[in-house]
Amino acid sequence: MTGVEEHGTPEPGTAGPGALDRAPKKRRGANREGLWGVFAFPGIAWTVVFFAVPFYAIACVAFGSTDPLFGEPVPSWSPLHWQFATFHEVLVRSTGGDLTAVFIRTLVYVGAALALCTLVGYPVAYYVARLAGRHRGLLLGLILAPWWINYLTRMMAWLALLQDEGYINRALQATGLIGTPVQWLSGNPYTVIVALAYGYLPFYIVPLFATLDQIDPRLLEASRDLGMGTASTFWRVTLPLSRTGLLSASVITALPMLGDYYTNTLVSGSPETTMIGNQIDLYLLGGPQKHLGAALVLVLSLLLMILMAYYLRTSRRDTQETS
Repeated sequence: MTGVEEHGTPEPGTAGPGALDRAPKKRRGANREGLWGVFAFPGIAWTVVFFAVPFYAIACVAFGSTDPLFGEPVPSWSPLHWQFATFHEVLVRSTGGDLTAVFIRTLVYVGAALALCTLVGYPVAYYVARLAGRHRGLLLGLILAPWWINYLTRMMAWLALLQDEGYINRALQATGLIGTPVQWLSGNPYTVIVALAYGYLPFYIVPLFATLDQIDPRLLEASRDLGMGTASTFWRVTLPLSRTGLLSASVITALPMLGDYYTNTLVSGSPETTMIGNQIDLYLLGGPQKHLGAALVLVLSLLLMILMAYYLRTSRRDTQETS
């Protein structure tokens, strides 16, 4: 007998019955990988040119030297000649110097804005995902409508609302709640927090809506059949199942908030509400200490990478638990 023995076992050196079928599949798989590699090349090239190269340039400035005559930074393009004195100075000032208050203020503002986004965004996302019915498309369009308008334009609209003779103060004075106009735009931290929450609220609602929309309605029905009321079903079923969406929404919203500087500049512009993004903008564009600004960029990027690593680890663990 050649090729296959009596018990169906291929003889040494001969191909089995499925070998001819497996070979074309492998070739097709290799062709697909090559095709998708071609499609991915423009995105990879875009990332390298517009992210990796500028980030490397920032690192070269941070670890470079300073011209003694003009005070301008001298980038060190070779990692072998990098100097870490400036970066160490920023780390020392960030952990026990004058930048500590700025970092703490930034974290407090971002945390308060995230809490406000949760209070406003979770009910909206829940209603649109579970209760909106045939009006879901319209409500989603209204939620995404702010993205059709430039962010700076939307923030500048707040100036007309919050200035001393603006509509907010007029309404509060008309109702007798205040006697004199509130200076919302003169270093008021509450204005910065509300403006941050307003600007990034759509980023919070959309991923949370996607998670809530994927919850199997049969789980909620089973909870009610077991005698749990609406509130108990929400706390014990809906909220735990939406934890991944809450984490995704928080990360997607917090990352740009931590580096935001134009919101604070527009609605406050006071040193008392300075965030870390304002310090980076000041050092890089408004002063001679550009190497300090570049080092701050690296410190902030390190913080953001830690948050992203925590998000990816938690998301992977939740996915493994649910699968």
